[in-house]
Amino acid sequence: MSNDKLNISSLSPVDLAPLFSRSLRRPITEQQVRDIAEAGNLLTDNDSINLIEYTAYLAGQVNYANTH
Repeated sequence: MSNDKLNISSLSPVDLAPLFSRSLRRPITEQQVRDIAEAGNLLTDNDSINLIEYTAYLAGQVNYANTH
């Protein structure tokens, strides 16, 4: 991942894990990111994730959990 620009439509689990770790101020592993992406069928053929789709999936999961 380049330090100059972040392509939010194509990030690998390796790239996302440290971003989430810094944002949440706790360790998030590549495998945790990958597990969520696989559960939501969000991984592309080149093993990348669209951050907007990933976020929308997580929001849907939280909303579902809060209504059931």
